[in-house]
Amino acid sequence: MKTHGKKYRAAAKNRVLDTQYQARQALEIVKSSAFAKFDETVEAVVRLGVDPRHADQVVRGTVVLPAGTGSSVRVLVIAVGDKAREAEAAGADYVGAEYLQKIKDGWLEFDVLIATPDQMGQLGQLGRVLGPRGLMPNPKAGTVTFNIGQAVRETKAGKIEFRVDKGGNVHVPLGKVSFAIEALETNFTAFMDQIIRSKPAAAKGVYVRNVSVSSTMGPGVAVDTTPYRLRA
Repeated sequence: MKTHGKKYRAAAKNRVLDTQYQARQALEIVKSSAFAKFDETVEAVVRLGVDPRHADQVVRGTVVLPAGTGSSVRVLVIAVGDKAREAEAAGADYVGAEYLQKIKDGWLEFDVLIATPDQMGQLGQLGRVLGPRGLMPNPKAGTVTFNIGQAVRETKAGKIEFRVDKGGNVHVPLGKVSFAIEALETNFTAFMDQIIRSKPAAAKGVYVRNVSVSSTMGPGVAVDTTPYRLRA
């Protein structure tokens, strides 16, 4: 049976297990309970009342976190001509169709791949490499677009993609423990607003079932779902 360490058990005492806290209070508990020697990521998990086995109940989308994620994002753009120059001007780390061959050769030193629609035919050949790693560009995520400059800037500024897993859960990073509580709260609110907007028409019953926040190493803190149940 798995047992938690002394520091985790001490951190867990900062919250009442069966209590649902207001979002700001829950985030304050997470910040005060962090004990790792590194700057832990603050994460949110939302359990939704959907059945992801049905295509019309899959919840996915993107949101720009106003305060950023606290992590640097390496952006690769597959584009040519003016669009390649636009990507470079917007701050992309790697730009050019020549990276297609590098990926075929095993190079994957990037976090987000953005491409113009005219390049997707070639990228489709790399589906077996990019797909399982969640790196394949997708129009719904805004990573297949001719508006390259905006896509790069938003990604660098804190745009994240989310997708419900097989268990009906959505996991996202909200920032770092070192963030001010106002920044974490703003990011959390932006994410939850987008979750509500992403509710599938086919979803029945309670949409937002459970919400919790935690740091990378710390215990989860339950968030009161009442405001989201009223809006969903």
